[in-house]
Amino acid sequence: MRDPMATVDLFDDLNGDSDSHPARLRSLVLSGTAPLNPDQKKFNRLIKQIEARRTQLADWNEAIPAFRQRYGRDLHPLLERERALKAQLAEHLDWGYDQKGLTKTERHKLSALIIDLALDVLGQGGPDEAMKALYNKHSRSDFDAEETAQMEQMKAMLEDTLGVELGNDLDLTSPESLFEELRAQFEAKDQARAERAKRRKPTAKQQAKEAQREAEAKQVSQSIREVYRKLASALHPDRESDPEERQRKTALMQKANEAYERGALLELLELQLQLEHIDEAHLANLGGERLKHYLKILKDQVRELDSELQRTKQDLAAEFGFPPHGRLSPDVLMARLRSDVAATESQLRSLLQQIDTIGDVKSLKAWLKTVTLERPPVFAFDLPF
Repeated sequence: MRDPMATVDLFDDLNGDSDSHPARLRSLVLSGTAPLNPDQKKFNRLIKQIEARRTQLADWNEAIPAFRQRYGRDLHPLLERERALKAQLAEHLDWGYDQKGLTKTERHKLSALIIDLALDVLGQGGPDEAMKALYNKHSRSDFDAEETAQMEQMKAMLEDTLGVELGNDLDLTSPESLFEELRAQFEAKDQARAERAKRRKPTAKQQAKEAQREAEAKQVSQSIREVYRKLASALHPDRESDPEERQRKTALMQKANEAYERGALLELLELQLQLEHIDEAHLANLGGERLKHYLKILKDQVRELDSELQRTKQDLAAEFGFPPHGRLSPDVLMARLRSDVAATESQLRSLLQQIDTIGDVKSLKAWLKTVTLERPPVFAFDLPF
């Protein structure tokens, strides 16, 4: 048992400001003169992990709307302008390709440049029949047929690798649609496995394990219910005669109800701290089975926060075309945006200069001498997960 003289470190005094700073929590970390036992150390680690993940989520929730606004205002118009200039340059080069006086090597280089530009334009926006026509002309192929073949190849690879069946109506060019379909199929498979497991007669060992799980779940639920009951008793608004205090308690009771519905033990404990119904002695003597139940609940909350963080990053990557496995953080979003704006502005100046340079066959031939074709990359699927 902990030293009854142990204290509780309070990192942050919320003073009712938890709504505006959802990631900041009043610390429940245990400390004192006596050594902590292993479960109490785990309790402290989990509290700190939850605090860190709440802070990350709050940072993301603040950064993403600001980034989305700046992206639409500063970068999106530049990208649209870049796409238009690339299309214009591709048409200029196609005009030059049809002129007399060019060598076979020069025409080959022009075709390669036009193909790259057409692919860039088509990759940056919606359908563009003019760019498809240029691509087909200079590649001696068919863009739509190639795209269909690539989608079918990717579909076959996904089905083989992940063991799923993707319908013919699924839009594989949409990461959001693909994510939703895969998630639905994985959930259906999990449900089917669970149903099969229910139909099978469990062994004595499985029955014992299931009984243990049910007992633990019941105890965990009881731990949360006990904390909630104490809060509900203290916060019942009908027992308060002062109108302002009744209003405050009604709001806190609503928070307690929502936290209880979600099984959010930590939020209930925080509310108790705000009401000073958890004192130092209560926390100092946490131990035994009650603490083990708390640990299980807090571990689940860490996993839920990790899943929410992962979904946030995946959704952001899908929305703005970031590499699916790239390292993203709220701190680098604006710096990345400024870098992309500067790079796009530089690209626009380069495209305008190239368009101005190609005025006749002589200038086109001179410009082609300055251009070096890049070696084509090895094709690989860039999966959105």
